[in-house]
Amino acid sequence: MYLVCGEALFDVFAASTDSRSRLHLEAVAGGSPFNVAVGLARLGAQAALLGGLSRDHFGQRLLELLQEEGVATEHLAIFDAPTTLAMVAIGADGSAVYSFRGEGCADRLLHTEQPQPLPAGIRGIHFGSYSLVTPPIADTLLALLHREHAQRLISLDPNIRLNVEPSLERWRERVEAFAERAHLIKVSDEDLALLYPGVAPASIAQRWLDHHAELVVLTRGADGAQLFSRKHGQLHVAAQAVTVRDTVGAGDTFQAALLAYLAEQQLDSPGGLAQMEPAQLQAMLAFASSAAAITCSRRGPDLPYRYEIA
Repeated sequence: MYLVCGEALFDVFAASTDSRSRLHLEAVAGGSPFNVAVGLARLGAQAALLGGLSRDHFGQRLLELLQEEGVATEHLAIFDAPTTLAMVAIGADGSAVYSFRGEGCADRLLHTEQPQPLPAGIRGIHFGSYSLVTPPIADTLLALLHREHAQRLISLDPNIRLNVEPSLERWRERVEAFAERAHLIKVSDEDLALLYPGVAPASIAQRWLDHHAELVVLTRGADGAQLFSRKHGQLHVAAQAVTVRDTVGAGDTFQAALLAYLAEQQLDSPGGLAQMEPAQLQAMLAFASSAAAITCSRRGPDLPYRYEIA
């Protein structure tokens, strides 16, 4: 089982209408960690979510959705605080622009003493998105990382959100703290450009590989994905041709598919990553690319099921 750590929220999409004074709003459950947990379950991997949920109507609906998807919820804490809402605008190219209403919301309130000891069945822990930088949950997750990294597979996807935390210095400090102990790092080219403008991605990947990381995967949108392996150097997979409706959830789908592939192949451990051969790495990239393409063809973070991927 994978334990996915971080936020669950609602993405709110605005649809144009004939009226200049009215907008139709559609709320879709999301948040990067929520999406990864659901994506894992849909791809046939056991997953649990660790984080905070609200007692309000939105929080209760998120809890119901997790349970309906088969995501374990015993590591969630419930708070008398609102649910974060992310207002989403879709650009002409299908890319998403976010604006968050989240100060003081439930997904940020997990304290260091709240996570329970982890059962042996949890083989991997995934960290990512703004829960890395928003206290108190940011400090809670860092403490969890320090406690668990020597005995479980650690994966990381920074998923930078500057409209939640505008300080790049804060993001860099926290991303580096997690990257030093992660075994698998997935990062977008956009995030690397924000964190380290003008620095070659290969040099950043190599620096991370010099710590505990076995694999660093760089996603490049329509230009595919590049993998840096401690043992095998660089590999690449082209993006699959697809009519893009929007890209919401595509990166989370790619991340979930990477982890699901490892679980399916019984490689979901640091040692498993280290023993992967180039053909297995290429197959993992192709699987993740196929999954992300399906999500791009749909509205919002509607992640694929295992039967949809060859």
